[in-house]
Amino acid sequence: MQKLTFGVIVGNRGFFPDALAKEGREDMLAQLKAMGIGSVALTSEQTKHGSVETFADAKKCAKLFTEHSNEIDGIIVTLPNFGDEKGVTESIKRSGLNVPVLIHAESDDMAKMTNANRRDSFCGKISVCNNLNQAMIPYTLTAKHTIGVKSADFKKDLEKFASVCAIVKGLRNLRFGAIGARTGAFNTVRYSEKLLEANGIAIETIDLSEILGKVAKINDNDALLKAKLNAITSYINTDNVPNDSIMKMAKFGLVIDNWMKDLDLRGSAIQCWTSLQEFFGIMPCTLMSMMSESLLPSACEVDIAGLLGMYILQQASQTPSAILDWNNNYGDDPDKCVVFHCSNLPKSFFKTTEMDYNAIIGSVMGKSCSYGTVSGKIKPGPATYCRISTNDRNGNISAYVGEGKFVDCDIESFGGYGVMEIPNMQMLMQHICKFGFEHHVAVSMSNYAAAINEALTNYMNWNVYLHQ
Repeated sequence: MQKLTFGVIVGNRGFFPDALAKEGREDMLAQLKAMGIGSVALTSEQTKHGSVETFADAKKCAKLFTEHSNEIDGIIVTLPNFGDEKGVTESIKRSGLNVPVLIHAESDDMAKMTNANRRDSFCGKISVCNNLNQAMIPYTLTAKHTIGVKSADFKKDLEKFASVCAIVKGLRNLRFGAIGARTGAFNTVRYSEKLLEANGIAIETIDLSEILGKVAKINDNDALLKAKLNAITSYINTDNVPNDSIMKMAKFGLVIDNWMKDLDLRGSAIQCWTSLQEFFGIMPCTLMSMMSESLLPSACEVDIAGLLGMYILQQASQTPSAILDWNNNYGDDPDKCVVFHCSNLPKSFFKTTEMDYNAIIGSVMGKSCSYGTVSGKIKPGPATYCRISTNDRNGNISAYVGEGKFVDCDIESFGGYGVMEIPNMQMLMQHICKFGFEHHVAVSMSNYAAAINEALTNYMNWNVYLHQ
């Protein structure tokens, strides 16, 4: 989990025991600390037990959150007792923060239902949600309506919420690089820069001629080039690849690295064929695999929307993601399919891998100009898949997300390939085709579909289909 910081609002109500607010605050902050999550909360010197009950308390809380706005990635509202719905709402509204909000209510103990120790958080949570809804402040719910802060189930809620916050935070002021023109035959990867820009995602473009022009100026003895060569040969087995091809890859990769660093780009999509093979003589797949493995995702065929799916998966799981084709049926099994690329998959997707040539291009243009693919069979493991698409006709962004698993397969192929098993896969394929989604899909070896759906639906206001 990446380092996150949450603002904490402890709800309190004068008709209920104050001791519950004091205890609830301490328990919540201890749980966050145990999970490595930072917190910003009122102290007992600022308000009674560091809780929010009155309008004056709300103003203090809002001021504190505003002062720490650059640190706070999300807000947790915890209700150790009924809480004050107006105080909670005013705290968030006046802070000016636009971050995810988690609503937690502590469970009552059936043996402690007297006026001295009953909580009524069950009821208070409904009131808080009602007020936030009126104020048009989006929020996230725990899996159970009331839940103990110290419970394993609440820890799962926090982990999911942390992923939601990481996704939303990552999508703010995001910058991607588009390298080269879209390959002419791939209308399927067209996208709207304007819709992405309206959602806070900027695209920097550069022509392949500019990249190759910079490549031509690199001296073979350049120290940074030697470091890039070493990085490539340390990353993957290159025994069967000509040295000239590896040198070209290193120069190409060095130029891309510098360009992305200069422009603060968090991912790239590259015109991977066939211009690069015909006029420069490499496949950029290994370079893209290396970037994705280091959490700078890179997509094929200038598929910027596919890259966005990769990035979202990466933010949710903090692990590398890949872009694949939904490629083949797997015999007569309705819930399995073959996924494939030729390939730029991160090496962590494989048990073993090596650099090879692209069998498709090699058969037409020759092997010498098509080295650079990352070849291997995808290892068994969990899978979350995601596809983002800009819907120009409706003026919004659409997506689908779901979970499955990679399984052992008995097929042999070239490139990067594997078999994915997805419950009720035929319904998913119907949805993809009916709504005109692309043939590319982003995948990570993780289980984060619920967090992605929550982040994109509730906080980005995108149109998301969650396949179950």
